[in-house]
Formats: sequence, structure tokens, C-alpha cells
Amino acid sequence: MPNPPIAQPAPGDDPYAWLQQRDTPAVLDYLEAENAYQEACLAEQAPLREQLFEEIKGRILETDLSLPSPWGPWLYYTRTTAGDEYPRHYRCPRPADDSNTVDQGREELLLDPNALAAGGFLALGAFNISPDHRLLAYSLDTSGEETYTLYVKELASGSVTTLPFEDCDGSMTWANDSQTLLFAELDDTHRPWRLRRHTLGEADAQTVFEEPDGRFFLHCYRASSERQLILLLNSKTTSEAWVLDADTPHAAFSCLAPRQENHEYYPDHGQLDGQWRWFIRSNQDGINFALYQAPADQVPRREQWQALVPHRETTMLEGLSLNASALALSLREGGLPIIEVHPQGLPPYRVELPDAAYSLYVQDSLEFASTRIRLRYEALNRPAQVRQLELASGAQQVLKQTPVLGAFDADAYVSQRLWATAKDGTLIPISLVRRREDLDQCVPLYLYGYGAYGESLDPWFSHARLSLLERGVAFAIAHVRGGGELGEAWYRAGKQEHKQNTFDDFIACAEHLISEGVTRSERLAISGGSAGGLLIGAVLNQRPQLFRCAIAEVPFVDVLNTMLDPDLPLTVTEYDEWGNPEEPEVHARIKAYAPYENVKAQAYPAMLVIAGYNDSRVQYWEAAKWVARLRTRKTDDNLLLLKTEMGAGHGGMSGRYQGLRDVALEYAFVFNELGVV
Repeated sequence: MPNPPIAQPAPGDDPYAWLQQRDTPAVLDYLEAENAYQEACLAEQAPLREQLFEEIKGRILETDLSLPSPWGPWLYYTRTTAGDEYPRHYRCPRPADDSNTVDQGREELLLDPNALAAGGFLALGAFNISPDHRLLAYSLDTSGEETYTLYVKELASGSVTTLPFEDCDGSMTWANDSQTLLFAELDDTHRPWRLRRHTLGEADAQTVFEEPDGRFFLHCYRASSERQLILLLNSKTTSEAWVLDADTPHAAFSCLAPRQENHEYYPDHGQLDGQWRWFIRSNQDGINFALYQAPADQVPRREQWQALVPHRETTMLEGLSLNASALALSLREGGLPIIEVHPQGLPPYRVELPDAAYSLYVQDSLEFASTRIRLRYEALNRPAQVRQLELASGAQQVLKQTPVLGAFDADAYVSQRLWATAKDGTLIPISLVRRREDLDQCVPLYLYGYGAYGESLDPWFSHARLSLLERGVAFAIAHVRGGGELGEAWYRAGKQEHKQNTFDDFIACAEHLISEGVTRSERLAISGGSAGGLLIGAVLNQRPQLFRCAIAEVPFVDVLNTMLDPDLPLTVTEYDEWGNPEEPEVHARIKAYAPYENVKAQAYPAMLVIAGYNDSRVQYWEAAKWVARLRTRKTDDNLLLLKTEMGAGHGGMSGRYQGLRDVALEYAFVFNELGVV
């Protein structure tokens, strides 16, 4: 076993701050040394990694067609081809019978990201067809830094124009004239803050709006009706919306309701009883949100909003999908997502589903005049399905199910919902899947967590995860506070001064799985990424003996130093999530749990840490500094590995095969540590 690289500490309060000096020879040499050490330590696992890669790839239908989406005279769809990293984008004429049948003889290739990537990193941002279907506006990130170049393609001729704008966030929104594009620019902290308007054929763009408050992000989109443009400004706790008729894009936006601290509202435009209306999801009457409507003949004042769906104490209203004949509410109740449909002139109903724990959302509301929508549904043991829902009757039809090649039987695995008891008595949900034959066995287990920003980790299916399950490794998700699984109150109970609840909940879930005989500490792997990496780092400091190994991906572990630097991307807007450490009590609170600050002289589990050198959300140095400090303080001989993807950002490598190789690396590491063969 080679000796690990040691980062030399420098004088000062933060001995590894020198690792923040991007692109300097000393930093690059250290990161390359860590990468070489990681490769050397895991060299013996290369055959297993290759086996896992081929195994996972073998379950995936590599050449496949997405479910076509009808719009106007066309069907739009993507096709994946074996050997290609990215799907190609196509369209073909819409069949006269309004079916989803693709006419390959008349299809048009709209965009081929494989040719554009040329083997390097590529992320597709916008992909927006103009209302007259003649033009494609798209944006590309070729570094992983989430800064995009904007393009417009004339579909008839294939000619592509590169728009001469820099520091763009990748968004592109068409007005109804098919000549006007609205896009957002980033400020020095990588925040979308300026909305600009560009008319095709002109050399420049006009500034439409600037948001000076560093807490607020700017986003422009088309309403469901396609008749309005909406400019949304929102922080973690407050929002403000401006609206504009999509037929008059050179007019001024009008404010729907001036911002008021802690008031969040999200508008859309549609019809009610045949009349155009504004629909506004707002928390003005309670934290779980209610739905309001207002006339659309003018911009309504807030006092004109009328309650349509009242606030409910035990049900979170998360979203809204509008069609001319119905509205579909995305709810969360008892830790599960629910779709509640309100057809106009008919009683409301809830969509019925077969599993106890699942993921469900409106994938495509189709055209505004459509009498159908499409739902995406999946569970830990059930591959994703696209279900067509008839809005009036509630009838469902499975249009497409993600195929799993080879021998796969969903009934060979059991999906369960368990409940752990946290330190303060709160019940914490756990989603668990394992082989049916292992129900009474103590097995190795892979426990995943996140717990921030009100994001919900609903159970999802994974082709790759079958490589765990087939070897007898169970998989579980800890739905800890700080996420949104049980509504807004659940989120608030795991942020700011309540952040320690997130870590206590995860520990409680691990202890519950052990006490119930599902697994043992020496057979328990844990994993999380980004804010979930913060979770992993914190619980490793607080209860390292509870786990055998850990994976932390792009981990937000240097919380205190990052939040003390307002010049870093996202810091100011994150004050609403973590607090501003310039305030003494907040400084003390963050310092008490920040993983980097709390590394101790104790034994730690084996650890694999992944960073992206071009990551603009969680800078590479957070992982590098954390690993450097762990190397000098930990008292064990367990593996501690840092892998920095030098050509990637927050989401890792961009291609689908590259992603599978990353999973194979992580699974091989886990199998080796847990003694899985």
C-alpha cells in the first residue's frame, strides 16, 4: 500500500486555506497526488469495477426511444444509441390519429450532443423550440462550471448562430413572436441576477430587470397557457413575481405582488370555467400553502386573490399543473407524494397507486388544451413508468415502462416503510428495499441521506442498485428533517438553529436498522452528496463507530469558512438556509457541527470522497481541506481516499457511460469494505 499524500499545514487559523488557490502548481500537484493515491489503493478492484460496469450496462436498453411528446404539428422525442454518451433530439410529423407512433422516414434530427461534446464534458441547459416551430434555442456548458453559451438553430436550413453573450445561466425563454428571447446573466457570485431581452438578428440585448439583493435568484418562464411570461425572483424564504403578455415582449413587466419577507408565492396562468385566470400558490395563510385565483383581465392586486383550495394543516401543496379542463395539485401527505385532480365541473379525486412507498410527479402536462397529462411513477423495486391520466375520468394507462434487461423480477424484492424514533421522540421515515429471501436475515446495508433545502428524497428505481440487491446488500433512504418529505414544518425543523436534528435523525435511522436486525455497524455503508455530504461529514464526527464505510460526493463540509465568504457563489442566498455566521450566535452554531471544524483525533470509517474541480456550488477545496485534516488527525488505518474529477462540476462526469463507471468505482469500494463478494 503506498503512502498517502500529506498536505503541509500553513500558519494561521485555517492551515489548509492554501488549497483554495485554484490553478496554482502546489494545489494541482496535491490533487493529482491524491488521485494517483486513490487509483493505486483501488487498483486491485479494477476487475470488479469492470465487472460491475458491464453488469449495470447490461441491464440498460442502450438503444431506446423516449415517449414522444405532442406539440402543434409535431411529435418531439429523444433516441439513445448504444455506445453514445448522450441522447439525440428528434421530431417527426404528428400522426393524424393523434397516436405516439414515430415516423422514422420523416423524422428530423434537431440536436446531437455527442457530436458537440467531442468526448469532453457537455451539459445541455435550455432546449426550447420557438412557438412557430422554426427555431431551436439551446445552451451548452462545456466545463461543468454551469456557465453556458447560447445558440439558436434554424431547423429548416440547419444553420446555427452563436449568441454573443457571456456569463449566462443557460435559460432561454421565447416570446410568442418567435423572434424575442429572454435570458439570464450571472453575477460575480454565480447568481442569476439580470434578465436580458434579445431580438434575433440584432447584435446586442436590452436589460429588462436587475435584482440587486444577493439572496434572490432570477428566473423567467412561460405560463401554462403560453399567453404570459413570468419573471420569478425568489430567495429561500421570500418571492416576488412580475408578469408580461407573451404577445408584447417589448413592453414592461408588471409586479403581481410586491415582496414581503417570508411570503412565498408562485403564479401560473390558465382557465377556470372558461375564463382566463391567474392561479397563485401562496403561503400567506399557512406554511403548507394554499391556492388562490384572480381575474386575468388586468394584473390583480393581492387583496383580489380569492381562495380556491384552502390551507390544510396536514397536507403540503407543493405544486400545480394547469390544463384548460382541469388543474392537478401536487400534494405531500404522510411522507408520500399525492396527485389530486380537480376537473372543471366534476368532483376532485386522488390518483390511485399500487405501492406503499414511491415517487410520483407530473412529468408532462402536454398542450394546454389537452384532456390528458402524463405522470412519472416508480418505487424502489419498480422501474419508472410513464402513466397517461385522463383528467376527467381518472383512468390511467401505462404508456412506457423503463426496461430492465436480463433476469429481473420486481417481486423478488420487498419495498418497506419503517419508522425510527429520533432523540426528541420524533418518528423518522425510512424507505428500505431488500431481497425477499433476506427478510429475516442480517445483511449489509447502504444507507443514503440528504436533508436540506426542503428537498424530498422520494424512493426511486435504479438499474445500478440491482448490483447491490442481487448481492444481498439492502438499500435504505433516511428521510431526515431538513428535507421536505413531511411538509414545510419538516423542512424548518432541520435548518438554521435546528440543523442538529438532521444529524440526530440520520443516526437514529442507522440505530433503528441495527436494532431491528436488518444490519450491523460493521456491515453498514453510508452515502450522501452536496448538502448530503455535510450530513455524512457531521455524523462521522459525532458517531464514527456506527458505520463501516462512507462515501461523500461533492460534500459541503467547510460550512463555516464558506458562509463567512460572501464573494463565493451562493453564499449570500444560503444565509436563509444555514444562517449568517457574522452573527456570533450563528457562528457558534455552525462551528459546532461543521465537519471540517470538528475533525477529531479518533478512529473513522473507511472513506471515499469525490470532488469536482469545476464545481461552482461546492468548491473542490472543501473536500480537499477536509481530507487533508482527516489525514493528520484520525487514529485508524482505514482507507481515506480523495478523487477530484478535474474536468467536471457539481454533477460529476456528464456522459451516461462515464456516470456508470463512477457508480462502479463506488460500489466496488463498498463491497470491499463490507466483505461482499
